[in-house]
This record gives sequence, structure tokens and C-alpha cells, in this order.
Amino acid sequence: MGFTSFRGCVNPVTLCLCSPQLPEGQTWVEREADVIALLDELIASQPIDPSRVILSGFSLGTAGAWHIAASYPGRFAGLVAVSGRVPKTLEQTQLAALKEIPIQIFQDGKDEKLPIEDTQQIVTTLRGLGGTVDFTVLPDGDHFIADEVYSNPKLQQWVVSQTRGKTSVAV
Repeated sequence: MGFTSFRGCVNPVTLCLCSPQLPEGQTWVEREADVIALLDELIASQPIDPSRVILSGFSLGTAGAWHIAASYPGRFAGLVAVSGRVPKTLEQTQLAALKEIPIQIFQDGKDEKLPIEDTQQIVTTLRGLGGTVDFTVLPDGDHFIADEVYSNPKLQQWVVSQTRGKTSVAV
């Protein structure tokens, strides 16, 4: 399901999907360098265009994606955040750096783990800093919306259309 199923695509699309897992008891801040090293290894060893790398996360992985994108904004063509919060540890300079990355945020309106007001506040902050942020609220469901989000043809088209430094088109 999700990105692996690009349903209805007229032209085949080749993607390299990498999903590192966070070891128990560790944080993404502690593993940030490992994720970047893995990305560098994949770019060096696979036919990956470094200007088209999209960073995404679901739930706790979203906190890692936000942190890594804010720490390395010049590395990514886009950020997709699904059912996760922005780490409170991000500094204002890191938040400001995110304005360089087109961002898609997805949250369920009934997510008991993540108040919609917290997400709306970060959307407002990022837009105020000049960021391109699309915020989609899925009205019916719960925290576990990843399959619905990643299998959405509009998001899939957005992902394959992103190139670092190019103006983003909304989903």
C-alpha cells in the first residue's frame, strides 16, 4: 500500500524508498548523522537524483523528519509529515530554514495523540516565515492515516514533481 502502489499512473515511476527505524530508547536527534550517512550512501550507490530527495515521516518518524529537514534544509526537495508533531527542541533558526522546503502536512481531525491546534500553530508559524506549507486534515479516522495519505494520487504526483529549489505546487 502507500507509495509502493502508485495506482493509475500512466507512466511508470521509479522510486527509492528508504525507511530507517529508530532503535528503542534513542531519539532522532541522536541518529540524525546516521540517517544522513545512509542517504549519502544511497545517493552514491543508486541512480538517485540528489535534487529530488523527499523526506517523510509518520508518527514518531515525523519528529525525526522535521528535525533532519530543519538541520539539513539544503538536502531535500520536500517534506511530508503524517500524524506527527514538530519537535519543541527546534530553534527559531531551524524553523526559519524550513521555509526553503515545500511541506505537506497530514493529520486526522480526530487524532487523540496530536491536537489539531498544535499542528495549526506550526503551519501558521512556517507560513509567517515565508514557507510553502499545505495542511490537509482528514476528517474521519484516527492517528493511523499513513496508508490513506501515501496512496493518495495527488500526493504521489506532488512527490514526483518536486525538485530542490523549484517552486512547489499544492496537493
